[in-house]
Amino acid sequence: MKPFIVRAAALVGDIAALVFDTLKEEESRKRLSESGIVEVDAMTGKEFERFLDVHFRKLGYSVILTQDSQDYGADLILDKDGSKTVVQAKRSKNPVGIKAVQEVAGAVRHYKGNKARVITNNRFTDNAYNLAESNDVELWDRKKLIEFILTAKNCK
Repeated sequence: MKPFIVRAAALVGDIAALVFDTLKEEESRKRLSESGIVEVDAMTGKEFERFLDVHFRKLGYSVILTQDSQDYGADLILDKDGSKTVVQAKRSKNPVGIKAVQEVAGAVRHYKGNKARVITNNRFTDNAYNLAESNDVELWDRKKLIEFILTAKNCK
């Protein structure tokens, strides 16, 4: 009887931990869903990626977050209506330069995407715009990000 009680207690502990983790994850998603540009400015890069994940899902996208390292220049892979968009997310205090454009331009080929996009809470340098244009990379600056946030918040 004693081994049964020990196994049952361990199972109850595992279930409680799973419920706690699920509630914690849902609370995190809710917080990210309710965040605006001011909160984005205070996020880490990884939090910004998760923030974008939550908002793109609200708009009906399938989202894959890439691994933290060796991601080949992509942070998110978006899929909607048969189109695959490879995204480089740059939460930055400074204007974003050509490195982000170079990374996502390479990543779109690696992930066999249809589109490439860099999203930042800041702005882009002139060189980034020039390189993006010649490589068919879409750039979302702070203004476009705010528009995206508002659209996602109005989507149920």
